This record gives sequence, structure tokens and C-alpha cells, in this order.
Amino acid sequence: MSSKSHPKTTQSREDRLKAALKENLGRRKAQARAKATKLADDQAAQEPGANAPQQPGATAPKQKE
Repeated sequence: MSSKSHPKTTQSREDRLKAALKENLGRRKAQARAKATKLADDQAAQEPGANAPQQPGATAPKQKE
């Protein structure tokens, strides 16, 4: 037997690994985007009036001290 690796086998393995890495990276990016969106939505929900449309001439509600 020779000690040379089979170029076709090596290439297909590299292609599979490359595809798996690309898929994994895409999945991780999607998870990060979803997490960032959820955090932004949660923060907006915690701030009263943060999403309320501002009307011309309207004043901000007074806060208790």
C-alpha cells in the first residue's frame, strides 16, 4: 500500500467540512440576530412610552420623585 492519501477522498471530506462549517456559522448568526432582536424588544417594553408616538405639542409624563 502506498502512503499517499486519496485526493478525491480528501477533497470530498474538505467539501463536506466546508459546507458544515458554513451551515453552522449561518445558524449561529441567525441565533445571534434573534437574541439581539429579543433583547431590544425586551428593553423597549421595559421603558414606558418608549414606543409611543410623539404628538406635536405633547409633553412627557411627569415622573414621581
